[in-house]
Amino acid sequence: MTERVVLAYSGGLDTSVAIPYLAEKMNAEVIAVAVDLGQGGEDMDVIQKRALDCGAAESVVVDAKEEFAADFCLPALRANALYMDRYPLVSALSRPLIVKHLVSAAQRFNGTIVSHGCTGKGNDQVRFEAGLAALAPGLRVVAPARDFAWTRDKAIEYAASKNLPIETSKKNPFSIDQNLWGRAVETGFLEDIWNGPTQDVYSYTADPAQPRAADEVVITFEAGVPVKLDGRALTPYQIVAEMNARAGAQGVGRIDMVEDRLVGIKSREVYEAPGAVALIAAHMELENVTVERDLARFKRGVDQRWSELVYDGLWFSPLKDALESLIDDAQKYVTGDIRMTLHAGKAVVTGRRSEESLYDFSLATYDTGDTFDQSLAKGFVQLFSLPAKIAAARDAKRA
Repeated sequence: MTERVVLAYSGGLDTSVAIPYLAEKMNAEVIAVAVDLGQGGEDMDVIQKRALDCGAAESVVVDAKEEFAADFCLPALRANALYMDRYPLVSALSRPLIVKHLVSAAQRFNGTIVSHGCTGKGNDQVRFEAGLAALAPGLRVVAPARDFAWTRDKAIEYAASKNLPIETSKKNPFSIDQNLWGRAVETGFLEDIWNGPTQDVYSYTADPAQPRAADEVVITFEAGVPVKLDGRALTPYQIVAEMNARAGAQGVGRIDMVEDRLVGIKSREVYEAPGAVALIAAHMELENVTVERDLARFKRGVDQRWSELVYDGLWFSPLKDALESLIDDAQKYVTGDIRMTLHAGKAVVTGRRSEESLYDFSLATYDTGDTFDQSLAKGFVQLFSLPAKIAAARDAKRA
C-alpha cells in the first residue's frame, strides 16, 4: 500500500519542491494542506492549483482566518503575550492551528506521515512536532530541509530540473512568514546585526517618520476580548484586520530585536505587528483600570510564562491550560473602552472608562472632595517600614 504524506504547504519554493521530492524519496502520495491565516499575498485558489501542478495527489485549502483570530490571537491578547517583552508570537501562534488541520487531513486521507519545511536551526520544527506529538503521536514526521540537508540552492536547481510551475530566484534575500497577527522577516543582510533594516523589509507598516494626520480609535472590550471599534460590533478577525490597517498606516508595530531561540542560538528578527501591538497596549491599560493590584502583579508573571510556553511550541500542554484558567478568571472584569491615538509609529492610550473600574476619583483626587483619610498614612508607613528599620539596626551593631 502506498503511503501518504500530509505536507504543510505554503505555496512557496521550499514546500513546492517538497511535493515531487517526497513522492520520489518515499515512494508516497503527497497531500498538500494550505491554511489561510489571513496572511494575504497570493490567492489561495492559485496555491491550491500549484500544489496539484507540482504533483500532489490531493490539495486542500483551509479557510482558518476567523478560527485563528478567535482561538489563537485572542488568547494571546488576553495574556498580553510578548516574548522577551517585545515579540507578539506571530509565527508561534499559527503553528498549533496548522498542526490541528494537518492531523485532520491525515485522518481524512489516511495519511501516515506528516511533513513540514522547517530547518533544524529554527523554532518551528519544535512547534510542529510537539503539537503532532500531543494530537497524533502515531504519525511519523519528515522534514526535508532538516532530514535530507535540503538547501535553498538545491531547491532552486531541483525546481528547474522538474520544470515546476513556480518562480525560482536567489534575488530575494529574506525569509518571510506572515499571518493576521503579524509578519516576521529574517536572513539576508539582516543577519549582520549592525545593519539597519531598509524600507523594503516592511510590508504591513508605513514609514512612521512620514508626516500624516493622527488616527484616533476607541476599542471596546468585554471580559478581555475586543468586540467593537468606534462603537461598531465586529468579529475578532475583522477587529484585528482593521487594526492592522489603521495602526499599520501610522507605522505602529515595527520590532527589530535579537531574540533567544529555543534551539539555543540568538537570532536577529524583524517583525511587523501593528494590530497586535496596538491591541495589547489597549488591553494592558484596561487591565490596569479593572484588575486588583496583587492579581495584576501575579498575572504579569503568568503572562510571561504563557508566552514562553507558546514560543517553545507547547500550545498543547497541561501547564498552558492551567495558566489559562487563571488568565480567564482575571479577565472577568476587563470590560470597558480604551481611547487610543495612532501616530508616528506609536499607539498611545489617551482615555479609559469602565463600569468595572477600580479607579475611585474621590480617593485619587488632591482637590476638594478628597475622601482619602491621610491621617491613617503615618501609622501605615511606620509599620510598613518596620522590618527594614529593624534590619538596619542590626547591621549598625555589626559595623
